[in-house]
Amino acid sequence: MLSVENLSVSYGQSEVIHSVSFRVQPGEIVAIMGRNGMGKTTLMKSLIGMVPAQSGGISVDGAAIEGAESYERVANGLAYVPQGRMIFSTMTVKENIETGLTVTGESTVPGDIYKLFPVLIEMKGRRGGNLSGGQQQQLAIARALASRPKVLLLDEPTEGIQPSIIKEMARTLRRIRDARGLSIVVSEQVLSFALDIADRMLVIENGAFVHESPREGIDEKKVASFLSV
Repeated sequence: MLSVENLSVSYGQSEVIHSVSFRVQPGEIVAIMGRNGMGKTTLMKSLIGMVPAQSGGISVDGAAIEGAESYERVANGLAYVPQGRMIFSTMTVKENIETGLTVTGESTVPGDIYKLFPVLIEMKGRRGGNLSGGQQQQLAIARALASRPKVLLLDEPTEGIQPSIIKEMARTLRRIRDARGLSIVVSEQVLSFALDIADRMLVIENGAFVHESPREGIDEKKVASFLSV
């Protein structure tokens, strides 16, 4: 469903992602693990088109998108939940979700989105900036799902979220995958969350993948060693 081949990304003269390749199968959840500054966010931004790639290929469901603008990538089936959520704080919950409808041609939020996030139903008219961190994260995911994606990209979704909400988020993401059959790529440094959600883990260090493992039989100590400072 998502194929990345020999992707390299640079900031000026400095290459920060070094010819990485990976594939995500339909309905698969892949966690990209790594410490801060190892390239997770740059990789995510490059996939959605916010940071241009220097070289390499990206395709969604067989369609090449590496030269496309971000909105064209969304129309091709990619959705992105950025680090820090980046919801529109002065807009209502309903208005925030509606911004995700622009590529679908729909004018009203599908009811199944509110079913996935019941807390948002009660808060439709509340401004996004008045929600808690966990509620804002749910809102950001709901906004992304409104574009009816094939692949959902989540950049550090547990950042600033309390542990009880993190557990609930993992359950919700698995439910979304099962209900919609979409693929999910999540960048993360909280190993317990990745173990809760992911089918497979990739570890990135200094802009290159250094370890890969399915969740079943994973060497937790080895992965944790890459995450420790």
